[in-house]
Amino acid sequence: MLRTNTDFLTYIDKLYQSDQSEISLQNFEKDSLLLRQGEKSHRVFIIKEGIAKCFFAEENGKDYILEFMSKGQVLGEIEVIRQIACLCNVAALTDLQVYVIPAASFKALLAKDFTLNKILLEELAERIINTSSRASFQQLYTVEHGLAKLLELQEKQNLTINKEDMAAYLGITLRSLNRALKSI
Repeated sequence: MLRTNTDFLTYIDKLYQSDQSEISLQNFEKDSLLLRQGEKSHRVFIIKEGIAKCFFAEENGKDYILEFMSKGQVLGEIEVIRQIACLCNVAALTDLQVYVIPAASFKALLAKDFTLNKILLEELAERIINTSSRASFQQLYTVEHGLAKLLELQEKQNLTINKEDMAAYLGITLRSLNRALKSI
């Protein structure tokens, strides 16, 4: 439910400290949009501190949250690698501190850095596993079970997720969420 990647964060920390790349450290306030669905991005982000949500804005005006992401999660890499517009939105759920790598620098690092390639490949494989696991979870378990897990995450992270985001993460309406909240 809350994705992290300490190996990626440790590696990027070292790159940043070495001063051999064009990596910068930036802060984003809660609710800031880092990536906008459909727009071109020229940067890759790696979360150092805080929590972001990755979500699709659907044509019917509703959002669907794919993941909550935290320390060590990389954002915008697929778009930079494939040279495509952003597939989804990424917004700060809390204040964020992120490493920012310009697209050209990221591509140059990929071309010469075997360790970065290995870490990124492992991260992308992990995402495929998580996506398929989540899809089967949503099919096999009740909304109440998913909601209980989400409430547990909030408590563990000392985080407040609004009802709209809860419903968007669970793929249900606000009305269905309210019914589920009443039943648990």
